[in-house]
Amino acid sequence: MSASISRRAALLAAALGGLGLAGCASPTAPIGAGGQGAGPGSGPGSTSAVPYVPYDVTKLLKPKHKYLGATFDGVPQTLAPVDAWTQIAGKAPNLLVYYLGWGDDFQPDQTLAVWKHGMLPYVAWEPFKKTLQQIAGGGEDDYIQRTAEAIRALNVPVAISFGHEMNGDWYPWGTKQNTPADFVKAWQHLHDRFQDVGVSNVIWVWSPNVINPAPTVQLKPYYPGDGYVDWLGVIGYYAATGPHTFDTLFGPTLDEVRAFTAKPVLLSETASEPTPRKPADIADLFAGVAARDDVLGFVWFDLNKETDWRIDSSPQSLAAFRNAAADPRFGFDVEHPDA
Repeated sequence: MSASISRRAALLAAALGGLGLAGCASPTAPIGAGGQGAGPGSGPGSTSAVPYVPYDVTKLLKPKHKYLGATFDGVPQTLAPVDAWTQIAGKAPNLLVYYLGWGDDFQPDQTLAVWKHGMLPYVAWEPFKKTLQQIAGGGEDDYIQRTAEAIRALNVPVAISFGHEMNGDWYPWGTKQNTPADFVKAWQHLHDRFQDVGVSNVIWVWSPNVINPAPTVQLKPYYPGDGYVDWLGVIGYYAATGPHTFDTLFGPTLDEVRAFTAKPVLLSETASEPTPRKPADIADLFAGVAARDDVLGFVWFDLNKETDWRIDSSPQSLAAFRNAAADPRFGFDVEHPDA
């Protein structure tokens, strides 16, 4: 099923719901959170007579221009770092990543503020407090449903990654404590519960680390399937040692995933270590993303964490970023992506 077909199906079913004809969710998950959606005014406890029209995220799935994303300390509780970065970068980000610990409440007001600030909200959902087996087994369904209902009611687009870097051994949901099947079952269960609630405004992002640190770990067994994923959110950093070109850092991973899916790629975490090579790394990143039609853009990790990844770690780095970000191919109005 194509993305556009599944989105039209969601909209059609929402309309049919007003006639009492809304069907149940399809047995195989559609692309995106999808599902048929609930009928007008038919959410839990709803008494509204206003028809519920699900936000159609289709145009955001593969826009004409590239995402210029970022993440900062303190967001989304405050968006002041976004404005400060915009001033020094010369261009505003149009996608903002922030983190949600498993068990913590999703904050609709903060997420809406991100969207109104001109950025696609991207939630990296981290299951630190529960195991993949507990999630897959249904023990967290009340929490999942509560979160899904809040996101559906908000009705603005939200990208969600769950258990990022699952192919590494540095997180509790990673390779040391889980099998690929454990991860896939948890992902599919989470996605299916969202579908049951009728959520259609989520962009699902499957987010492995680049394969370089763990070359023997195959990615395909961790993949939940095209019906459960919208984007591949590949994570990789330009470090002082190791691969330091777009082709050597991301190329092997992109080659591997292309053997089992054609889904578009967002580099969902990247940055460069503060070495004399950083300005060249920045130029290489922009050029590599621009050269590939299947890469949607990137998210710059603008934090001083373990090392100074920020774009202004040196005047030379900032100048390189400003120069590259001025390219009109990067950044666009997420509310009107075709403009």
